[in-house]
Amino acid sequence: MKKQIVFWSITSALAGFLFGFDTVVISGAEQTIQKLWGLSDSIHGLVMGSALYGTVLGSLIGGLPTDRLGRKRTLLFIGALYILSAIGCAFAGKVELFVAARFIGGLGIGISTVASPLYISEIAPPKYRGRLAGMFQFNIVFGIVIAFASNALFAKFGGEHAWRWMLGVAAIPSFIYAVMCMGLPESPRWLIGRKNDRAAGLAVLKLIEPEKTDEQLSAHADEIMRANRTEKNAASGPGFFKLRIPILLAFLVAFFNQLSGINAILYFAPRIFEMTGLGEKAAMLQSVGIGITNLLFTFAGLWLIDRLGRRTLLFIGSFGYIFSLGLTAWAFFTQHFSIVPVCIFAFIAAHAIGQGTVIWVFIAEIFPNRHRAEGQALGSFTHWFFAALLTTVFPSMVKLTGANEHPQRGGFIFAFFCFMMLLQLLWVKWMVPETKGVPLEAMQRKLGVGFESESQIGGDPAVRVH
Repeated sequence: MKKQIVFWSITSALAGFLFGFDTVVISGAEQTIQKLWGLSDSIHGLVMGSALYGTVLGSLIGGLPTDRLGRKRTLLFIGALYILSAIGCAFAGKVELFVAARFIGGLGIGISTVASPLYISEIAPPKYRGRLAGMFQFNIVFGIVIAFASNALFAKFGGEHAWRWMLGVAAIPSFIYAVMCMGLPESPRWLIGRKNDRAAGLAVLKLIEPEKTDEQLSAHADEIMRANRTEKNAASGPGFFKLRIPILLAFLVAFFNQLSGINAILYFAPRIFEMTGLGEKAAMLQSVGIGITNLLFTFAGLWLIDRLGRRTLLFIGSFGYIFSLGLTAWAFFTQHFSIVPVCIFAFIAAHAIGQGTVIWVFIAEIFPNRHRAEGQALGSFTHWFFAALLTTVFPSMVKLTGANEHPQRGGFIFAFFCFMMLLQLLWVKWMVPETKGVPLEAMQRKLGVGFESESQIGGDPAVRVH
């Protein structure tokens, strides 16, 4: 694997760092913001979810610039949105301006979850695609760790305006990311398959695979064009919506990702820990522990994803979810609050090694070249729609169960998440195919896109659906 491919992948994946930082940095400021502007629980939920509503829209429309402007220009645009959001949050004098700035940042997050994993998957060799595309998730987690640590630092030294420093400091890495994106080449699959610029696509392929001869590179370009024509010719009408299996897989992997409760727990980690009797500062430090746990087990997930495969990691994560969430619910119900931090760390570990590592890689692999941006947008939209929904209603869930006054009732919330992960386990068992090591064009044959019969898919067990 060439060093420049690693560098380009890291650069694109830095959008994930900004995503992770922006998503979680609000957790250190959320209670201060509620007090500062005197927000009710329902309004506070809307304010907390404002970035996620932007993310929902960004993920919904993210396929348009990614396809029409190209992957590189879209990644640059994301950097500009992050810079604007960070500055807006830091200087917001009214809650309405704060919501607008968070919404803009959410747009950047939503578009990044379409463009960044997609770009990496299109430049990465099949053998290393899981690890390279998985760096987007690693950077999300790294951003989360830095956000938690930054929050703890500013909470101690930032004074009365600490929350503004927490949110505004994101402008610095956002600027660095935007500058680095200027050095990226365009995706060869976009150049050949969408722009119909075979010469430019071949030039990028030569950068990616300099060891190959001109004849081999030309054959690769022909394969990309042929796969694009096959899918296009097979569809009558709006071809994307005929991709029933990839669409269902993308929807469900994103749906279950959020119904684990991951975003609600990340957003409200200090509040959850305070419910167990930890003080405010201790709760903030426990939140840093969440970030470190997430980072370590994401490392493990990246090391395993191209060895064990995506499906196996989803199995491991599902069992981890069920155990940790079930034990957390029991701890709340029985008031054994001392084990809650350990249970939450176990939950984060299960997420990091399973769904967290797999989701963005998997969605980027299951759609054909022609519809990859639309498919990534669908999966991303589903992910963020349910993330916004859960984040918005979580304060009301806590109030409805009476968990603020009677913390043991918080067990109902974790029991619900545990039940959803039982359903995920069944889905992985019965429906999820393995995509490890399969070239992107071969995935089109594996899922039967544009082929009328099983015999046309091929007899290689490595490219069969489970």
